[in-house]
Amino acid sequence: MAKNKEREFNVIIEKGEDGYYLSEVVELPGCHTQAKTIDELIKRTKEAIELYLEATQETIKERFIGLQKIRVPA
Repeated sequence: MAKNKEREFNVIIEKGEDGYYLSEVVELPGCHTQAKTIDELIKRTKEAIELYLEATQETIKERFIGLQKIRVPA
């Protein structure tokens, strides 16, 4: 019996001007979705990742390094 293998992906979440939450999967160019709530956004993002992986045979490149906040005078 094959053991299920899991992968982690980095997701950027933003709130759009229309009030919807938007997600973008850093390692998967073009893999993004939107929803009215964070819970629904996470569910839809997981679905988008699964569909993306089913549709592509490309090697996933780890390109995300990290996130850094920088403070400057305003």
